[in-house]
Amino acid sequence: MRNSSTWFIIAAIMLALDFYVFQAIKTVSHNASDRTRVTFYLVYWLLAAATIITLALFPYVHILQTSKFFRNYIFSIMAGLFIAKLVGSTFFLVDDLRRIIMWIVGKFISVKNGSTISDDSNISRSVFLSWIGLGTGTALFGTLLYGFSNKYTYQIKKVQLAYDNLPKAFKGLKVVHISDIHCGSFRDKNAVNHGMDLIMQQNADLILFTGDLVNDRHTEVHEYMDIFNKLKAPLGVYSTLGNHDYGDYVAWESEYAKNENLAKLKNIHAELGWRLLMNEHVVLTRENDSIALLGIENWGAKGRFPKYGKMHEAHPGTEKYSFKILLSHDPSHWDAEVKTKYADVDLMLAGHTHGMQFGIENPYFKWSPVQWMYKQWAGLYEDGKQKLYVNRGFGFIGYPGRVGILPEITVIELV
Repeated sequence: MRNSSTWFIIAAIMLALDFYVFQAIKTVSHNASDRTRVTFYLVYWLLAAATIITLALFPYVHILQTSKFFRNYIFSIMAGLFIAKLVGSTFFLVDDLRRIIMWIVGKFISVKNGSTISDDSNISRSVFLSWIGLGTGTALFGTLLYGFSNKYTYQIKKVQLAYDNLPKAFKGLKVVHISDIHCGSFRDKNAVNHGMDLIMQQNADLILFTGDLVNDRHTEVHEYMDIFNKLKAPLGVYSTLGNHDYGDYVAWESEYAKNENLAKLKNIHAELGWRLLMNEHVVLTRENDSIALLGIENWGAKGRFPKYGKMHEAHPGTEKYSFKILLSHDPSHWDAEVKTKYADVDLMLAGHTHGMQFGIENPYFKWSPVQWMYKQWAGLYEDGKQKLYVNRGFGFIGYPGRVGILPEITVIELV
């Protein structure tokens, strides 16, 4: 019930926002013909009504929760429209504040002069700011639509990391790091296959996956088993779980069904030949040297993300190894626990943020709205001898696209 009430609250907010934006639309269209205005108003409110009704029905209509087309495109378009209206409304708000200030000043002057303000003195909404707000929102929405074409545009990010304590036999070790596959969102198997081929072309010694293989259900993987099982490396393929893998965002018919889903997903990792690390560590040996690889379940310090991970179970026994790599899905784990309690973890690999699949990134500047929640959200971070690398995600969820922050395959070389 709490979940359904949340959706009703969201729908109510969207309705209020629609009324606010509509005032700007009336302002910019006041010189249009009656027929044009009526047509434009009708289209606007039909789209708004369809969006609000769909959101209100979401908790009760199963097909809306499971349909890839709805979750990937229809829902994303609705979210894009909401964001565009929200951004545009900031300009309308500036205009309304201007009108309020001018009205107050006018009242003050009229009282001081002993005069009164007639109805003709009402301050009208600015056509200029209304156009700027609508134009900005429309441009943003257009950018989000363009991003649909980038969701399979995989980029190879190559990073060299230097460590004084790296055992000699592991110098030059090549690691491919991927994260957040979210195969429940895919609709182009050939494109995903191309991404797996790119991974194998890197000739990695070790492949590491840091969680969120699915959106919710283990059945999402079935169609892609013959693609994911291509991943092979001399030192193995190791994986861990992300927050979506537990099925926490689905209304299961019973707790048993939820637990069974997770158990089957764990078996899928094994069938693919991936060694799933569940609050444990393994020892990787090369020639006469060894390093420790730790993997924990999801542990998030932000929002309501659960803390299934147990470093106190994974870490014991690794003290004798001079070099340690940790797989932990959520990068907030680094500041919250790893740096403060496990200073001997040399490299932590994470994902989770996707870089919000939206932002600006170039050699000189990197920005995404996700940084307002996550201090470490994409790329390499260092603190003393410890390093964290946050993968931008192989797949996508919610929004079926990428704007500025492309899907990533990370190639890390230890030197």
